[in-house]
Amino acid sequence: MAGPLCRSRASRAQGPPPLGEATAVHPLQVAEVKALACQLPAESGLPLSRWSCPGLAGEVVGRGLAAAISASTVRRILAADVIKPWQYRSWIFVRDPDFAAKATRVLDLCARIWEGRPLADDEYVISADEKTSIQARCRCHPTLAPWTARMMRINHTYERGGALAYLAAYDVHQARVFGRCAAKTGIVPFMDLVEQVMAQEPYASAKRVFWIVDNGSSHRGQAAIDRLATRFPNAVLMHTPVHASWMNQVEIFFSIVQRKVVTPNDFTGLDQVEDRIIAFERRYNATARPFRWKFTPADLEDLLARIERHEQKEPNLQQPTGCTDQPAVLEAAA
Repeated sequence: MAGPLCRSRASRAQGPPPLGEATAVHPLQVAEVKALACQLPAESGLPLSRWSCPGLAGEVVGRGLAAAISASTVRRILAADVIKPWQYRSWIFVRDPDFAAKATRVLDLCARIWEGRPLADDEYVISADEKTSIQARCRCHPTLAPWTARMMRINHTYERGGALAYLAAYDVHQARVFGRCAAKTGIVPFMDLVEQVMAQEPYASAKRVFWIVDNGSSHRGQAAIDRLATRFPNAVLMHTPVHASWMNQVEIFFSIVQRKVVTPNDFTGLDQVEDRIIAFERRYNATARPFRWKFTPADLEDLLARIERHEQKEPNLQQPTGCTDQPAVLEAAA
């Protein structure tokens, strides 16, 4: 009886056993692995931005927390609490002091409402922006079409053929796109786009045409509002809040262009890029339907309430020196 008891006491005195595939995981080691995974590597002076399972396994052994441990064991330990330190999620501070008011106006226009009243039949909502730096990359070997058990193949090596910008105005409720390509963005190219839209019916004779834009330099601030109203008295420029371009529905169209037209990029020159984009625009307009926009002012109120609860929960949230953002957090994936 004395022998086994003494061996048991000796084992406890030596600490937890090595953590390996065939060894039972000691609770203390499990806690230490999880605690390490919940720390930023940089806080320990390591030249890593985030952990991986092999990296954690090496660090556990390097710190003497276990004699041996595999990456698969680390993965199983973290999976118990759904800890994934190799993933990350971005967030931003709400910088615009009038975020709620501006966002509500934009969302109301998406629902054909202005100042609490439905829009008339001769009032329209346009969402406009620029897609910049679309490159013409001429692949050094021809692209191979897909075949049986073979996906499309694109040669990685290419020659640069320049870049252009695609400016587009999207009628939110008619699902019609008006676009043009330009060598660069700026006030003049944007006003050319406005002229292209406002010079034709039904916009030329409309009671009001609301233009929703972000805060890009081509149409920023009160100067842009005045410039548009001076040129077209029936045009009303509306800005999304800062860091809220996701409210601009033309961005959805741009994502379609990126997936269906630009990627993978294999063009012999900028003329081919422009021809392809404009041809796709005509193809899109032939069958387009309005986007099923689901984010409402009520959803906005819920989001802002969650932000406020987050502020109350994290009162000591620190900001880097020199940062002027407001202390409210807006998650990119919210």
